[in-house]
Amino acid sequence: MTQDQAVIMAVIVATIGMFLWGRWRHDMVAVGSLLACVLFGLVLPVDAFRGFGHPAVVTVACVLVLSRGLQISGAVDVLTRYVLPAKAGPTASIAALAALAAVLSGFMNNVGALALLMPVGIQIAERLGLPPGKVLMPLAFGSILGGTTTMIGTPPNLIISGFRANLEDTSGFGMFDFTLVGLPLTLVGVVFIALVGWRLVPARKHSGAAGFDTGAYITEVNVPEGSSSAGKRLQEIETVLDGLDAQVLDLVRNNVFMRAPRPSKIVRAGDILVLEADVGALPDILSRLDLKLEEDKLSEVPARRDRHPEDAVEDDESADQDRGLVSAEWAVDAREDADSGGEEAVKAAPAGESTLMEVAVLPESEIAGRSASDLLLRTRYGINLLAVSRQGKCSMARLRSLKVKPGDVLLMQGAPETLTEFASNAGCVPLAQRELRIPDKRKALLATGIILLSVGVAALGLLPAAVSFAGGVLASMALRTVQLRSIYESVDWPVVVLLGALLPVAGAMQSTGTADLIARLLLENVAQGNAFIGLAVIMVTTMVLTDLMNNAATAAVMAPVGLGAAIQLGVNPDTFLMAVAIGASCAFLTPIGHQNNTLILGPGGFRFGDYWRMGLPMDFLVVTVTLPLLVWFWPL
Repeated sequence: MTQDQAVIMAVIVATIGMFLWGRWRHDMVAVGSLLACVLFGLVLPVDAFRGFGHPAVVTVACVLVLSRGLQISGAVDVLTRYVLPAKAGPTASIAALAALAAVLSGFMNNVGALALLMPVGIQIAERLGLPPGKVLMPLAFGSILGGTTTMIGTPPNLIISGFRANLEDTSGFGMFDFTLVGLPLTLVGVVFIALVGWRLVPARKHSGAAGFDTGAYITEVNVPEGSSSAGKRLQEIETVLDGLDAQVLDLVRNNVFMRAPRPSKIVRAGDILVLEADVGALPDILSRLDLKLEEDKLSEVPARRDRHPEDAVEDDESADQDRGLVSAEWAVDAREDADSGGEEAVKAAPAGESTLMEVAVLPESEIAGRSASDLLLRTRYGINLLAVSRQGKCSMARLRSLKVKPGDVLLMQGAPETLTEFASNAGCVPLAQRELRIPDKRKALLATGIILLSVGVAALGLLPAAVSFAGGVLASMALRTVQLRSIYESVDWPVVVLLGALLPVAGAMQSTGTADLIARLLLENVAQGNAFIGLAVIMVTTMVLTDLMNNAATAAVMAPVGLGAAIQLGVNPDTFLMAVAIGASCAFLTPIGHQNNTLILGPGGFRFGDYWRMGLPMDFLVVTVTLPLLVWFWPL
């Protein structure tokens, strides 16, 4: 063993030890490992940060942004509605949910896919009378399996493809090269999960997916021109709402307030329905019934800074009067406020760069006893009040004139900074972040089209994957399928930094011959020169490591080892690199091996030792199915 090999071995051992210790975040450990290699002369200073420009790193960042577009546009919600069975039993429901998660994970970040489907999984568990964990763990494992099917499905695949591209006389793996092994593995895995796997999951008490329960909201929705709900009887709409645990309380037509309208009444365009619904059901209600949130519709004519505040108030007043939302007294108060407040009376409008936030009203809040009209939320703050949750109690008042009470939870729309400032000044507490996606058919189609086009261009080899997906991000920015301020927030920067830092470290392992040394030790002492056993050893070693540390880090560390093993045995290196990719992706034994496992830890009420009950059979299944497929499609 040379001095350089001893040093890089010490750095790798220390890096793995720090990953296992968990005191420092993964990206901090990776940067420390990179700097150690630079200080010891294993990586030249000029090459230290070239990993951040690596195509794999760029592709990971771009895929995260495109995934965000699918999330916020409601594209996945539409797919969920048509794919998942409404009244099936546990086996069919879990099979469909795990399969949908696998499909989504093949083309978007699998953590994002899980986050989108977790609320659906909890609803299915409630419908079936199962503990949430019985559905959430199959969902998480299905999403992990789906990541193995394409090059962009999971960071390990991108790392392995990039590592192969750095070899002489070779290029990276193609978009669907991973599908040859990943798709059969995913199909077998989903079948196992549906028939056997979910039964092995320990039954734990639900610890709260969202961390709190705000109860049902009272909200108002508008029936726009051309809506599929226009012309339907109210009972037809209520049939759809029954399946979503929602109900119609009142109807407003031509400024006339109708309490508990008859089921036979025909709904017309321009009507306003007052609903009681859970916040999580709002996107589905709007999408299925082709409705719009009343205040969200109002925000299409926002106040602007480039005109006199009095004009903005007139726009507010006319828009509100069309809907019967304000009184003459409110209009006078608004004009007086604009006159006294000048330009400061009009804040940033909620249209465009806006978000949704839930805030709880404290007992000493300044807004208690006042309505949205009294507070001039739109005129003064540029905020829309979309819904109110009040412990299941209904009110005869319209939403805009409803007096806020301590303990109410308000669903508000506006610029994030404005919402935070308002909550702080008004004596309200922002609740835990929720993903509240208001469906937008146009953006959903655009987001889906952009990611499909990016995948197609990369798959056909017309452009490198990094360039193709970067073009997709540019198109998303131009077409606003992702808000401009959310572009950089969509990227999981710790993962990007980890990848960029560890790629030069992996290169140092290869250039110093350390990877070959480790591979030789494994092959001589365990495989004893047998290529098939050597392939199994590399794969199992990778799977063990990925259960204990980040999957991307595992792929970066094991890629040169797998290549070294193939060189030692004189066999096809692609077979060993594919084994590393599959092994690094399949973390089923611990909650720390994969972010998806961590996400379900709280909502499922799991303990650290609960994962192996279903995870260990999954590991055996992965090894049993994958090894023959690797040898078949990538002959040794």
